[in-house]
Amino acid sequence: MAPSIHPFIDNGITKGDPNFPGGKLYCRCPTDKIVVALKGNVAHNHACGCSKCWKPEGALFSLVGVISRDNVSVEANESKLKVIDPSATIERNACKECGVHLFGRIEKEHAFYGLDFVHVELSDEKGWQEPQFAAFVSSIIEQGFPPGETDSVREKFKSVGLQTYDVLSPGLMDALSTFTAKKSGKLANL
Repeated sequence: MAPSIHPFIDNGITKGDPNFPGGKLYCRCPTDKIVVALKGNVAHNHACGCSKCWKPEGALFSLVGVISRDNVSVEANESKLKVIDPSATIERNACKECGVHLFGRIEKEHAFYGLDFVHVELSDEKGWQEPQFAAFVSSIIEQGFPPGETDSVREKFKSVGLQTYDVLSPGLMDALSTFTAKKSGKLANL
C-alpha cells in the first residue's frame, strides 16, 4: 500500500486557476481564528518533506507555495502568532494555540528575501496553484520514515505527475546558486 503523502495529493490533484485572485488562510482554532489575506496566487507550490514545515495530521509532506510578502497581510488575531524559531532562515509564524503555520518570512539577506511561504490548504477558496513538484523527499527519513520505503513515496509522486527532488526544483536551486555567486563576486552584473 502506498504511504499517505498529503490529503491534497492522495485524493487527487486539482488543477488551479492561473487567474486566481487570492484569498484568505485560517488557523485551525475553533474560534478567534487567525486570518491571513493573500493578494494573488502562489508560485512554486510544492510538497515539502523537510522537518520544519507544518504538515496536517498523518501527512508525510506539507504543501507550501510562495508569494510576495507585499501581498500578505494579517487581518485578524495577529496577537496569536508566534515565530517558531527566530534563528531559522524561514521564520515560520504559527498560531500559539493550534500550532498551524500561517506564513514563513525571510528577514535576512537571502535569494528568496521578499517571498513568504504559505500553506494554501488553509484556505476555503478553490483555485490556488496545484502542487508543481516534491522537494526534500529524503528528509522524511530524518523524521523516522523507513529508508527502504522511500522509493514507494517517489513512485506515488510519479503516479500523480510530480517530479521528486531531494532539494528544491532546478530553477529554485539555480536562483539560490546565482544569489550566492553574485554575493561572492563570482558573477558580476547578471
